[in-house]
Amino acid sequence: MKIAENVYGYRTAIANIAYIAGLGETKEEWVLIDTGVPFSAPFILKNSKKLFKDKKPLAIILTHAHFDHIGALQTLVRVWDVPVYIHEKEMSYLESEKKYPPPTPFKEKGMMSFLSPLYPRDGIAFHSNIKVISAEDSLYFLEGWKWLHTPGHTDGHISLFREKDGLLLAGDALITVRQESLFAVLMQKKEIHGPPAYFTPNVETSFTSIEKLLALDPHILYSGHGMPMYGNEIKEGINKLLYQHSTENLVKGN
Repeated sequence: MKIAENVYGYRTAIANIAYIAGLGETKEEWVLIDTGVPFSAPFILKNSKKLFKDKKPLAIILTHAHFDHIGALQTLVRVWDVPVYIHEKEMSYLESEKKYPPPTPFKEKGMMSFLSPLYPRDGIAFHSNIKVISAEDSLYFLEGWKWLHTPGHTDGHISLFREKDGLLLAGDALITVRQESLFAVLMQKKEIHGPPAYFTPNVETSFTSIEKLLALDPHILYSGHGMPMYGNEIKEGINKLLYQHSTENLVKGN
């Protein structure tokens, strides 16, 4: 699925990955953003070959290390032998030195929320090929792009932004489907939401990150869950989300 110029999306069950192409001196290089759910490697490899033939990526960039974003990582690195970029505050989760906090299945109602205690919280003891994202120029090969630290959903979550067309690859910092609802996930009903509530321990921090993303004035939004969105519906959706959150805080007396 083409999202915008030189950017493609692909859905692995409940989570999206993205391809950024048109890189390097020849404009023939590409990178992969996230690696989907477990057991999705054969499908990702097939789709990658369809897009880029036998050319392997320059790198894999992880927005964070939740199970539905690192599922195919080990297989893809074994096949491609490329560097894996992840934020310094996320490394310990990927390497299984830490576990993510327990889910909160009743924070928001929905079958996906209810099932969240069954989702893996630990990493994959992955140690090879890792490159740390910390400095502004950590992703120097992404010409025309910048990365942003967008914590809340996880400590080391990042998003990517291309200024020339306002394209935001938000990861799970901002999503376009109500991920707590199985029906919404199956139907892929487009609606802007904060990160999946059952796996977001720092809600207030996540909304600070959403405000940071709104300030970018994105014109194209592709996230870790849901369909791409374009134009005014993005800003309107984010503002509605922020208003709802502030209203809820007022009611709670926060």
